Amino acid sequence: MSDVQEDSFISHLVELRDRLLRSLIAIAVVLGILCLYPGPGEIYDILAAPLTKALPEGTKMVAIGVITPFMVPLKVTAMVAFILALPYILFQAWAFIAPGLYAHEKRLGIPLIISSTLLFIAGMSFCYFFVFGQVFSFIASFAPKSITPAPDIEAYLSFVMTMFLAFGITFEVPVALVVLVKLGIVTVEKLKEWRSYFIVGAFVVAAVVTPPDVVSQLALAIPMCLLYELGILASRLVSPRQKAEAAGAAEGATDAEMDKAEEEFRKLS
Repeated sequence: MSDVQEDSFISHLVELRDRLLRSLIAIAVVLGILCLYPGPGEIYDILAAPLTKALPEGTKMVAIGVITPFMVPLKVTAMVAFILALPYILFQAWAFIAPGLYAHEKRLGIPLIISSTLLFIAGMSFCYFFVFGQVFSFIASFAPKSITPAPDIEAYLSFVMTMFLAFGITFEVPVALVVLVKLGIVTVEKLKEWRSYFIVGAFVVAAVVTPPDVVSQLALAIPMCLLYELGILASRLVSPRQKAEAAGAAEGATDAEMDKAEEEFRKLS
């Protein structure tokens, strides 16, 4: 490796370190603000609201570990801080990789980053505001009257993180399809042919990832199928074949207009 290549490699490592530090500082700043207001306890209460509403009146969640009442709310606050700092973190990642991209890749990159972030947050929001309430109510209706449900807060956090991750990734299906079509790996026609296989796969994934109840499985599988159709529609806009056909149609229209103008000129002469 030459001295120039070595210096370039070291400079890239230094830049990567600096951008990682900036991202960590951003998360730490947001975390500090959230710890002051509204506080880890309040944030955890908001996260636990869908479950506590489904529990019998007067029932509360329990903490089995000695330091669990301190660590679990702090972990939830750190998760919220990461989500709030995510736009800045993605900006740092984009600023690091953008100099090595072509112009057309830069034009595609920014919309993909924005859309993937919004879709991931939309998936988490859908899970929190709709799925959790339906799932917990469904599960509570099957609980025997001889027991009193008292979920552990650490187990609840693990469940919530799994569900958030599952729904967040699920809502990234349109972005994944657009990238595959843009790179020429698949075509829009192939995506249409694979529709039935994807539907079966969506229900299999929902059965594996979600709890063993019909409500949560349908709540994950049906949006996956709808988002697959949305991805097909979005892929038409970036498909090389579609663009070529549009360019050909525009070129044909231009030629027809030129022929018509030439014919009019001959009549006048």
